[in-house]
Amino acid sequence: MKAVLSTLNAKFIHTSLALRCLKAYCRDEFEVEIAEYTIKDPAMNVVADLFRRKPDVVGFSCYIWNIEETITIIQMLKKIMPEVTVVLGGPEVSYDTEEWMKRLPEADFIVMGEGEETFHHLLQVLEGDRKFHFVYGIAYRKNGEVILNPGRPKLNLADLPSPHRFAEDVPDLAKRIVYFETSRGCPFSCQFCLSSIEVGVRYFDIERTKADLLYLIRSGAKLIKFVDRTFNIKRDYALEMFRFLIEHHDGCVFQFEITADIMRPEVLDYLAEHAPPGIFRFEIGVQSTNDRTNELVQRRQNFAKLTRTVTKVKASGKIDQHLDLIAGLPEEDYASFRKTFNDVFAMRPEELQLGFLKMLRGTGMRLDAEKYGYKFMDRAPYEILGNDILPFSDLVRIKRVEDVLEKYWNAHRLDRTVEYLVTREFASPFDFFQEFGDYWEERGWQKIGHQLEDLFLRLRQFLEARGTKRLKAIEGLMKLDYFGNHNYKPRKIWWDVALDKSALAARMAKLAAEPESVSASFAALGLGEKELHKHTLLEVLPFRYGRYEADGELNLSGETLLVVYYPPDGSGAVRFFSGPLAPESAPVPR
Repeated sequence: MKAVLSTLNAKFIHTSLALRCLKAYCRDEFEVEIAEYTIKDPAMNVVADLFRRKPDVVGFSCYIWNIEETITIIQMLKKIMPEVTVVLGGPEVSYDTEEWMKRLPEADFIVMGEGEETFHHLLQVLEGDRKFHFVYGIAYRKNGEVILNPGRPKLNLADLPSPHRFAEDVPDLAKRIVYFETSRGCPFSCQFCLSSIEVGVRYFDIERTKADLLYLIRSGAKLIKFVDRTFNIKRDYALEMFRFLIEHHDGCVFQFEITADIMRPEVLDYLAEHAPPGIFRFEIGVQSTNDRTNELVQRRQNFAKLTRTVTKVKASGKIDQHLDLIAGLPEEDYASFRKTFNDVFAMRPEELQLGFLKMLRGTGMRLDAEKYGYKFMDRAPYEILGNDILPFSDLVRIKRVEDVLEKYWNAHRLDRTVEYLVTREFASPFDFFQEFGDYWEERGWQKIGHQLEDLFLRLRQFLEARGTKRLKAIEGLMKLDYFGNHNYKPRKIWWDVALDKSALAARMAKLAAEPESVSASFAALGLGEKELHKHTLLEVLPFRYGRYEADGELNLSGETLLVVYYPPDGSGAVRFFSGPLAPESAPVPR
């Protein structure tokens, strides 16, 4: 009997850990293939590929992001292969399972909960006596009736074979994200999260975990994302794993979900001292800073301690941090969410993800939806459409904040400019993103594509339209940001150049003859006039660049000639120098 395990990933670079766990548990008893696609692949292409593989059983791993596309595929598959057995599993169908069986007559079985042992047992019974009532953890049909068998006890993780030793995965390890688990379960009870349903945390053997990680690293993996719900719940365990990864990383990057307010100072000190820059990334769920909201969703959080951790990690300069917020939690209205946003943005995380509450099947929030007047989508991803204190109109406005936040903060295209705007020109960071998001929507820009230059032009148009003060100075910051977005000298710019050809030629000749008039470090580059034309840009800034770099102030008492140098190797190590404004003048004070 041949089984094909399949799923629709969000992107090609993603991989499914679940499928590999199922295949590994089957060992050599059954012929099992893994067939991964994406939610963007045409259904016809997916079905054609599955048909080509000639399976007896096809299993699909189902999540909120792929369930609707998966339904289309299994319906098509059953029409052309009515004899094939279709098995569904995953978090999306592990709850309200009877409802899924009734909605999807094409699904022959649903595996509920942990699937390794259950799926393996199901294959044995399918090939054997077909007495399905003995297979704990499945749903099936008998005489037109849906049967839900009793659940299976939690697995002993020591019995599970490694899902990371398949030779066919090795050629693509460097091009895709490897998902890895060192534990299952979560110690917390956040009512919006599926992890709250399972009580307790179970760990895989640490020596096997280390051996698997070492195998992946030596086989070429470049990004390993740990799926543990709280990687640092056990201080000693987390510290030992951090030490191991620092010793053996070999350029691989590791991403973890951590709970920041329980991170011990000694762990932070160790990371600050020993972690190489860039090999670790932390994902931290803040969700809300409203104490009443956190209490209602049974979320324990000490925001002061969380802030301490995030601030200390950021000060080390070693680890990028991704902080999450959820709009639409109970008792968090528009004003409260604005405060939450500003509280968290004040820490200046490298990435701030603004999400919206989803009423996941099986969670306490879904069960209590009527209590707070929630309206939400009937189909996945079950995103809320409003509640008693946060109407749809407010949700739509917050979505505009999310859109501009992604483009102008998380992408880090205009860090200098945004920092100045949110601290000097707008009442708060949230107000900047909200006003800009509203303007973006009014102009209809969400319906068209955006090149890098467009993002700068649209920001300038917005700032002009609202009558922003010191616009020329802000444009100077935007130019600095634009120059820093290129590895090589940009071919086009989005503003009118300040220097005509003759003035530019005179300045280039002066720089080639007297580079020390700019600085000793610029002179050390040893650039001739030809190299200057090829690898540098000159622009006049309406403020003293040196003063700005020193204290962040836009001193408008004098202009600066900015010299931008792009290394010919395209390394992206762009360097800024402030030079004399006129060829015959003294250097601008720094």
